[in-house]
Amino acid sequence: MFSLEITYTIDKVDEVAKEILSNATSKTFFLYGNMGVGKTTLIKSLSKCIGSSDEVSSPTFSIVNEYEAGASTIFHFDLYRINDLEEAYNFGIEDYLYSNEWIIVEWPELIEQIAPERYDRINIEVNEDNSRTLRLNFKPNLTEKHAKLNT
Repeated sequence: MFSLEITYTIDKVDEVAKEILSNATSKTFFLYGNMGVGKTTLIKSLSKCIGSSDEVSSPTFSIVNEYEAGASTIFHFDLYRINDLEEAYNFGIEDYLYSNEWIIVEWPELIEQIAPERYDRINIEVNEDNSRTLRLNFKPNLTEKHAKLNT
């Protein structure tokens, strides 16, 4: 499993986003980290680097926000309020996951079992000095039939 570790301060988040995109193995990102760790802040930078000029905000209540990025679309999910996998199925999560668009998911734990065959896992932790440590891991499943690679 590929892994990249970066320790950074919030003012360097744009550089971190560029580093993530240059090392990503897919267009699907699952973000893990406690509340307030900076997931949405990172997503703002990722979206800008992908090419979106849309205003990025947390879709906590709407569940998904859509941003235009040139010829691509970015779907930004916040699954914090989702109670079970059935609820995710009900709003069509599989259609999004296999759409070949950019997919960024905060709080993805409930949908891990239906994840695409290839996705990038981003873990963020806050350090004692208020810096962040980010770990990017490529997560391959058994097949790559539906893999969405950056091309």
